[in-house]
Amino acid sequence: MSEHLATIEWSRDGQEFADHRYSRAHDWRFDGGAVVRGSSAPTSVPVPMSDPAAVDPEEALVAAVSSCHMLFFLAFAAKAGFVVDRYRDEASGVLGRDDRGRMSITTVTLRPEVTWSGETRPDAAALGDLHHSAHEACYIANSIRATVTVEPR
Repeated sequence: MSEHLATIEWSRDGQEFADHRYSRAHDWRFDGGAVVRGSSAPTSVPVPMSDPAAVDPEEALVAAVSSCHMLFFLAFAAKAGFVVDRYRDEASGVLGRDDRGRMSITTVTLRPEVTWSGETRPDAAALGDLHHSAHEACYIANSIRATVTVEPR
């Protein structure tokens, strides 16, 4: 068991508040010192109240699923004796109504593209097994209700 911390900080900075026209931009601070600018998605709250250059929670969830899958995939590939040179995933998530009628990320699709080197490279079956094992082990995918699909490229 382990605990993972993040500090989320927002301040009104003198803006009106009751009119709902305040900035949703805020900071995510992580224990290693990284600071990420966060905001609501412009599709949820229009600009200028949202910051389109910041990371919104929906994007962060998709990135967390993709990152977790990749980290397990790399570990399993290394254990199997394969050499990965590059891993790129153009992941996407769909926000919609779930089976309870609530707005949620209902699906996450991972589209990993892997570049290999070395003498031994996985065939299609081994590649499928690596992705399946990574998906089964991914803490984040195991923590969400959304369907997560892996479509290797």
